[in-house]
Amino acid sequence: MDIILFEPEIPPNTGNIARLAAGLSMPLHLIEPIGFSLSDKYLKRAGLDYWPYVDLHVWEDFASFKEAWRGGRLIGTSAKEGKNFTLYEPKADDGIIFGPESKGLGKEFLEKLDLVLHIPTRREVRSLNLATTVGFFMGVALCRL
Repeated sequence: MDIILFEPEIPPNTGNIARLAAGLSMPLHLIEPIGFSLSDKYLKRAGLDYWPYVDLHVWEDFASFKEAWRGGRLIGTSAKEGKNFTLYEPKADDGIIFGPESKGLGKEFLEKLDLVLHIPTRREVRSLNLATTVGFFMGVALCRL
């Protein structure tokens, strides 16, 4: 299963997700533009000394990523749109795409994917933290494989 961050904006979130990817042996894809430098001290601090263990791939844009993608389904995530995540039946070759922290994945982008999922949350809560969301998705998905 691959973790795909589309236009990530916040270094500590990406660092925490990189640490998760290293620990779970999941490839991590970053699709540009990225809102920070990959040498950012906050990114490195959040990822600790696990960066050598991250199977990291950086893509110029989504078209480049999609052209090279050899996995299975590409699954988008949304704060409110799509199928309830509790109904998700994961496959080992799925790629799960998480959008930028400030705006998520747009409706037009989501329409081009194989499936869209969301974590049911209270209506008053706009969204969950990106690193928390990735951890939740991957943990639940791995339990179901």
